[in-house]
Amino acid sequence: MAYEIFLAPEAADDLKHLTARDRSMICDAIKTHLRHEPKKTSKSRIKRLRGISRPEYRLRVGEFRIFFDVKETEVEVLSIVPKHRVSEWLERYGETK
Repeated sequence: MAYEIFLAPEAADDLKHLTARDRSMICDAIKTHLRHEPKKTSKSRIKRLRGISRPEYRLRVGEFRIFFDVKETEVEVLSIVPKHRVSEWLERYGETK
C-alpha cells in the first residue's frame, strides 16, 4: 500500500531554502522511505520519537532531519531541519504527551 505524502507549509518553505543537491537528496529519501513503510523504524533512518506526541517520527537524511506524522494512509512531513538545529526545533514546535 502506498501512502500519500503531504508537505506542511513549513516543510515546503524549508525545502525551498535548500540547495538543489540537498533538495534532490531529501525528495528522493522521502519517496524511498516514506511512500511504502513510513512506520518501519531502523537504527539509522527512521526513529519513532519518545515523549512527544507530535511529531511522531524522524527520518535521517545526511545532515538533515525530517519530522513527520503518519495517519492511516497519509504521511505529513512537518519540517526539514538541519541536524545542528534539531533540539531547538523540538523545544519550540514539539508537542509533549
